[in-house]
Amino acid sequence: MEEANVQTSQLYTLQLPSKYESITPLEALIEEVADKYLVGEDTFANMMTCLNEAVMNAIIHGNKLDPNKTVFVNVEVDSKRIIWTITDEGPGFDYNNLADPTAPERLEELTGRGVFILKHLADQCVFNAAGNEVELHFKI
Repeated sequence: MEEANVQTSQLYTLQLPSKYESITPLEALIEEVADKYLVGEDTFANMMTCLNEAVMNAIIHGNKLDPNKTVFVNVEVDSKRIIWTITDEGPGFDYNNLADPTAPERLEELTGRGVFILKHLADQCVFNAAGNEVELHFKI
C-alpha cells in the first residue's frame, strides 16, 4: 500500500501585551524559528526587520499602547516557507491610501515607511480588509 504524501506544518503563537517590552519575546521566537529551520542570514534579517516593524505598528498605532489590548502573532512553518500573521485589536487602517515614503517631499520624515518596508522585504505581504492584520510570507 502506498503512503499518502502528507504536508505537515509547525505552528507557533504569541500573545503580546501592547507595550514596548513585548518586542523581546517576539525576537526570541524569530530566532528560535530561524535556528530550527536553518533560515539563511538574509531571510533572517528581513524577518527580524519586518516583524519588529509590524508588531510595533500593531502596538503603537493599532492598540494605541493600551496594555489591556493584545497583539497576536501566529507563525506557520512548512518545508518551503514561513508565514507570520500579526493581528491587533484596533480598528485597522486604509493600507491602500498611504503616502509614498520615497516622494522627495517625504524623504526627511522620520515615520511612514512601515508598510513600504514590509512590502519590500517580505516575499509576500497581505493585509486583511480591515487593515488590522498582516500576513508576511518568507521563502526558506
